[in-house]
Amino acid sequence: MKRTSIDGSFRWERWASEAADVERLDRRQASRLLFDTLAINRFEHALLELKNAGAVWGPVHTSVGQEATASAAVAALRPSDKMAATYRAHHQFLAKALQAQAPADWDPASGELPPAAQEVFYRTMAEIMGLAPGYCGGRGGSMHLRHDESGFLGSNAIVGGGVPLAAGAAYAEKFAGTGNVVICYIGDGAVNQGAFHEACNLAGLWSLPLIVFVENNRYAVATPVQDACAVERLSQRAAAYAMDGYLVDGDDAIAIYGLVREVAERLRTGGTPAIIECECYRRYHHAGDVPGSAFRYRTREEEERYAGTEVARVLPRVLAAAGLLDRTAAEAIDALAEQAVQAARAACTEAGDPPRVRESLWPDPATAGDGMRSGGAELAGLRFADRSGHELAPMRYSDAIAAVTGRWLEREPNAIVFGEEVANLGGGAYGATKGLADRFSDRVINTPISEGGFSGLGFGAAMLGMRVVVEIMFADFALVAADQLFNQISKARHMYGDTTDLPIVVRSRIGTGLGYGAQHSMDPVGLYGMFPGFRIIAPADAFDYIGLFNTAMHSLDPVVILEHNALYTQRSPAPAGDLDYAIPFGAARTVQAGDQVTVLTYGGMVGRCAAVAAALAEDGVSVELLDLRCLDRLSIDYDAIGASLAKTGAMVIVEEAARSQGIGPALAAEITTRCFDDLDGPVACITSLDISTPVSRRLELAALVSDEQIDAAVRAVAERRWR
Repeated sequence: MKRTSIDGSFRWERWASEAADVERLDRRQASRLLFDTLAINRFEHALLELKNAGAVWGPVHTSVGQEATASAAVAALRPSDKMAATYRAHHQFLAKALQAQAPADWDPASGELPPAAQEVFYRTMAEIMGLAPGYCGGRGGSMHLRHDESGFLGSNAIVGGGVPLAAGAAYAEKFAGTGNVVICYIGDGAVNQGAFHEACNLAGLWSLPLIVFVENNRYAVATPVQDACAVERLSQRAAAYAMDGYLVDGDDAIAIYGLVREVAERLRTGGTPAIIECECYRRYHHAGDVPGSAFRYRTREEEERYAGTEVARVLPRVLAAAGLLDRTAAEAIDALAEQAVQAARAACTEAGDPPRVRESLWPDPATAGDGMRSGGAELAGLRFADRSGHELAPMRYSDAIAAVTGRWLEREPNAIVFGEEVANLGGGAYGATKGLADRFSDRVINTPISEGGFSGLGFGAAMLGMRVVVEIMFADFALVAADQLFNQISKARHMYGDTTDLPIVVRSRIGTGLGYGAQHSMDPVGLYGMFPGFRIIAPADAFDYIGLFNTAMHSLDPVVILEHNALYTQRSPAPAGDLDYAIPFGAARTVQAGDQVTVLTYGGMVGRCAAVAAALAEDGVSVELLDLRCLDRLSIDYDAIGASLAKTGAMVIVEEAARSQGIGPALAAEITTRCFDDLDGPVACITSLDISTPVSRRLELAALVSDEQIDAAVRAVAERRWR
């Protein structure tokens, strides 16, 4: 057997500082570096005291022992660079916000603290304590920090969940040609998450200006790294994704500074994305101030050994040895850091033992629901239209998708389409991007089979203002991307205190009736409906697709478009030469007027119900058919529903989704509550069988709701026989 060795080398370096590296710093740089390091240390200890006093609600994951991973790295970056982080991020947030908000020429050795710097300490502490003056109004707390003006995209409580977001931000920076880089902090546990691997693959594939900074503090909660990771060094993972790998000591602030500065400068001119593994040690257990040895996964001897090398102790000596800051200056800087932290604490608490949260700073409970969605001002100037004012001509549903998407790519240079095969096969898997790759090759982007990665990347790009369309080939595949769609995209606006717009549209295909079986045939309306951050639309024909897509693209909220497979080849009337009109969210359409029974449906069922209604009319049954069009609970058109029920007194809700995956039962309950006096009997819900869709042609037909079932139900309700 012939065997040939393969060269699998990649850039992989260990960095450590030398005396000459320290001497290259100027006094102000040394002063700022020391201040940030000591201030982080003192801030974290103050938080632990407040936590123990009951003044902080929820967990407090501190960075004591890891201060330089933030202070030194941020010192090497530009204020315009972006940062994302994991839940242990107080140190990173403070360092980035101080860099961006404090004057660039400020020298902490002067003994004076600029008001802007004091505000950073105050508002950060207030946020962690859940108070209104916090950067997210107390919504985010310790684990979900964000400040757009400082370039801090957000910290993230889902392990590894922020890496795709950071990759998307890096994509946006590269697309805009800003020269900015994005640094994403994660812990050692995150390198085993799929989101990390998917995002790193995209970063390497597209040469994104991304630094993934791994704080390897040797334990994921209490699990040692060697028990969780198959490779000895976490930075080895870079080899798989055409990234560079680096290793550095977390207590060597000067090495961290030099390494991040060099990697960042290389990335600004098209260099290779990187994974930096920083070997550090958290002083305390996962959260709180109890040492890990109390839980027996670490020993006291190990903790004492690492405590002796902590950067907060070592850095003053290193700077003094280089002649940059003497003992007096270092003590003055430490005193200033303590002053800043105690002033923030005093501003957030009432004096006493124990300290209590200052009552006037609590958020108003009446605002708890604010900021779930955009206020909608971005939609105010749209040209809303109905069918009456247009010259109409037949258009295929898939052609309408391609045409209106192309119109956005044509007029909006920041618009972009991501998805599997969207630039192949003459227009994607079902013709919805037909002709677009030829016209916009740099903005109709084929992705790997990586739904979590490219959905999260779209999320990050949208956070930086790009108008993003993400195509998920089959609705079932949303479950592969569940964290990015449901934990990240749907929650971000509210979680971060209404501080971020998310102009992202997720298009998804419902694949029933094709024999694709259980894992390609889900109708996900009920799934998306569980997360109120999403708007959900289901256009039933070409006219509605164009109008609703335009509204979705103008919206600053995430929008899901559900496209039934059966509609793609259907022709329906659409405006000739007009691709710019809009249809408002929350406006149902009366497809057919009637006075005996209201049929409520959406998407692929509208045409089928219209055909059933026409047949019923021949037998004297008068059906009023309403197409909901918008399916999220906040956009249900209860005015139109109520007006229809006032005429008919009876209702049938028809949807093809399996009963447990639909919205019919919940909708029926709400309609019964709102319109009880107008109802002559219970609302009927007609759905497919509550099973996974089988492959067998006969079994699939048996599982899916039939026209005969719809007909029978509507007749029974019209005759008031439904029970």
